[in-house]
Amino acid sequence: MRRALRPLVDLAHTKLRICHRCLLTESYARGPLEPPLLEQTVGDHFASIVSKFGDRPAVISRHQGARLTYGALDKKSRAFAQGLLALGVKKGDRVAVMLGNNIEYAIAAYGLFKLGAILVPLNPGFNAQQVIAALSHLEASYLIIGAETNLPRKEPRSNIPLLQQLIPNLQAAKLESEVAPSLREVILVQNSEGRIDSSNLLPLYNFETIIFDGRDRYRPFSLETPLHPDEIINIQFTSGTTSLPKAACLSHRSILNNGKSIGDRMLLTENDVVCCPPPLFHCFGCILGYMATATHGSAIVFPTEAFDPKATLKSVQEEKCTALYGVPTMFVAELELLQNGTIPHAGFEHLRTGIAAGSSIPAELMRKLHKTLNLTELTICYGMTETSPVSAMTTTDDPLEKRIDSVGRLLPHVKAKVVNPVDRTKNLPVGQRGELAVNGYLVMKEYWGDPERTAEVMIPDDNGEVWMHTGDEAEMDAEGYVKITGRIKDIIIRGGENIHPLEVENCLFAHPAVQEVSVVGLLDERYGEVVAAFIIPHQGANVTAEEARTWVREKLSNHLVPKYVFWVENYPKTASGKIQKFKLKEDGLKLVREGHGLQ
Repeated sequence: MRRALRPLVDLAHTKLRICHRCLLTESYARGPLEPPLLEQTVGDHFASIVSKFGDRPAVISRHQGARLTYGALDKKSRAFAQGLLALGVKKGDRVAVMLGNNIEYAIAAYGLFKLGAILVPLNPGFNAQQVIAALSHLEASYLIIGAETNLPRKEPRSNIPLLQQLIPNLQAAKLESEVAPSLREVILVQNSEGRIDSSNLLPLYNFETIIFDGRDRYRPFSLETPLHPDEIINIQFTSGTTSLPKAACLSHRSILNNGKSIGDRMLLTENDVVCCPPPLFHCFGCILGYMATATHGSAIVFPTEAFDPKATLKSVQEEKCTALYGVPTMFVAELELLQNGTIPHAGFEHLRTGIAAGSSIPAELMRKLHKTLNLTELTICYGMTETSPVSAMTTTDDPLEKRIDSVGRLLPHVKAKVVNPVDRTKNLPVGQRGELAVNGYLVMKEYWGDPERTAEVMIPDDNGEVWMHTGDEAEMDAEGYVKITGRIKDIIIRGGENIHPLEVENCLFAHPAVQEVSVVGLLDERYGEVVAAFIIPHQGANVTAEEARTWVREKLSNHLVPKYVFWVENYPKTASGKIQKFKLKEDGLKLVREGHGLQ
């Protein structure tokens, strides 16, 4: 009897393995079932990494001239956690962190993870009203903030005026804030290189003082209530490509496993050095960067607090980086410096991999990165803040056409389907475009304090499984590769025909005079919507709007030719580098009313 049963068991396993390789007919797929999910808190997993790689470099902050090994990061973050405990921080408290990419951010993050306090990254570029709104919405008790904020292409901004709006009396012995009544304490990071005197800001604590207070407590500490992997540990505000950011609640389990899977796909080891210019307040820097490296014992490099293309390339050269991260706009700026000779081409031979993410990657840009920066194993990630964030990713050895033309296949333990945007209960056939929905451990718990908007995107199916409806238009091929063709809301409907901006962007990006391009739809009396292209030319390039239209007309269908062509110097972007197309539409309509764009 036993012998008769054994083949049945083996057949079941064989069938499971075959299904991962079989061709799909319906746009529904699941990622691998191996390796198994980590059922740990972030702090517990970090302890296992420290035990293996304690003497390996963990964080290299170039602009600070500071380096921490995993052992040193463990000690400093533990001391910081002890100092926070003494300050009254407890499990579940929301702690807002408004810092650039620096050593203090790295220490604070792991200190909070160890405590079970919830890390709430805030964009350092926020103004006082945005900070007050974020703190109030989450009823945050603590704020960690730099004395200055550094933003790309701008002079440092003092945060003292912002703090004065938050706390009117900065000379009082006790902190009081009428506009953010939940706020109990503010911890200041002195990152101004002496430009700002904070000695008279009495109700504020100094970051180094918190570490100093916990310095003799390097020993492990116990919490009154143990931490659980399913508890919320990170609340990320959505990046703001729309005008209404939301607060996505992510767990230990979701961000830890997502970081681990990302690092696995990149084949990261303790010998890798990852250059990470994307900001840590965004999930790209925090999870694809900090979490993916820390789960593999790799080093992470911060060139500057905010993105600087020159400093990024110099960091890659001088730190012998093996990986480079960026959104398309970052890579474009770096390639421009190489093209115009500002940065020499030497010193990139150690690069092999990296991540391009954040928005759709033009195929021509991918080819340039392979050729110019030696990123032959560059991976493409797709995801959203609400999915911790990555759901699909290419591998280092996927066929080149798949790495150029798709965002890869699903990560382990992730399911996805492409559904009819009008009837979300219907899965579409392979190769047909619809809305992408994602299911698995990576889906957020909720939008904090916003059940209505949570219910709009987290929709259970007939089996009770909850799916995150992304709002992204996608198609899936028979092998399970996912192609993102744009935002559902960004699709241009011209005279009843759907136009996908990425198709036009890819075409124009290949023009030798075009440095960067973004395409949107503008209202039109005759067609409903028409194509408008916003183009940043290469320095010194001379090209007319009609030449740009002719380029598209010769390569694509006539209805894809832009009616309006605008030559611009930059785009409205989120701090993570994504182009805010809703603002481009507003700008475009204004320019059309003023008579621009047709010539």
